[in-house]
Amino acid sequence: QVQLVESGGGLVQPGGSLRLSCAASGSVFGISHMGWYRQAPGKQRELVAAITSGSSTNYADSVKGRFTISRDNAKNTVYLQMNSLKPEDTAVYTCNARKLIYNYWGQGTQVTVSS
Repeated sequence: QVQLVESGGGLVQPGGSLRLSCAASGSVFGISHMGWYRQAPGKQRELVAAITSGSSTNYADSVKGRFTISRDNAKNTVYLQMNSLKPEDTAVYTCNARKLIYNYWGQGTQVTVSS
């Protein structure tokens, strides 16, 4: 089993920045992909950004150039730096880890972008 604990959400004004962290623990050996998904009220969950163990990254078109995902393999932690935040970025952000055929999820952290 893999446990994921997120931190860093909150309320920020449009144009502001936040950094999310997700620490993995437990049976972390063999985790290949880690990433962040988000779900806004009334919308489906969508992939925001993902990173492989080799640091290849993938971003949703809506966040390219504004968000940066990074990974510290020694700490089993993935980060999501979010800049130039927009009201439409408001959502619950959830960390994901993939190991073999299994997906593990964190509890989610609320990000609200509002003036």
